[in-house]
Amino acid sequence: MHKRTKINIAIFVLVVGMACMFTAVVTDYWAVLSPRVNHANETCEAAHFGLWMLCKKHIYISSEKYVEGHGCGPINLPGEENCTYFRHFTPGQDAEIFEYKTQKEYNISAAAISIFSLAFMILGSLCLIGSCTGKGKRRDYLLKPAGMFFAFAGLCAFISLEVMRQSVKRMIESEDTIWIEHYYSWSFACACTGFVLLFLTGIALLILSMPQMPKNPWETCMDAEPEPVE
Repeated sequence: MHKRTKINIAIFVLVVGMACMFTAVVTDYWAVLSPRVNHANETCEAAHFGLWMLCKKHIYISSEKYVEGHGCGPINLPGEENCTYFRHFTPGQDAEIFEYKTQKEYNISAAAISIFSLAFMILGSLCLIGSCTGKGKRRDYLLKPAGMFFAFAGLCAFISLEVMRQSVKRMIESEDTIWIEHYYSWSFACACTGFVLLFLTGIALLILSMPQMPKNPWETCMDAEPEPVE
């Protein structure tokens, strides 16, 4: 396969990775938490949250939906929903105070790291645009920093994912919280997809933009003939 074709495929995959990561950052379905439901025909409170927002949903569990020992939900059942930005579990009872402190520490960290990921994606996109524009010869030297920026964006996405996972784990394992069940939802899956695509394709783009390897053992990379990418 021609080198320029490989680069174009890498750029397309990077665009998909950026779309997945941006979708994850702006949505609030990273994790869904459920408390225990003790009786049928009662209202329970489930929660789903992301980097910027937490939503609590009051769900009525009918006798047909009730399963003994299971948590509240599923989250797609109809119910009144209340969402807040950055406040994450308004303090009140002792259990909620614990949740508030935990979420404030972890979610602000995850959100800050995700901003770095978006910044690296923007820098990488600018390098890609610069490499494809300009009069005359392409500026292929900009592909190297572009690959590095996208790889760094993928690493930041991974760190943000791990911080969020630790946040959920801490709340579930604590005896001071009401949550007994949890699962990671589609926003978390988008972030995982974005991490894999950005990191691996960023490394691939960096390798593709490297000069041609020497054909002889005594030949240096600088002496090797440049490989055309057009």
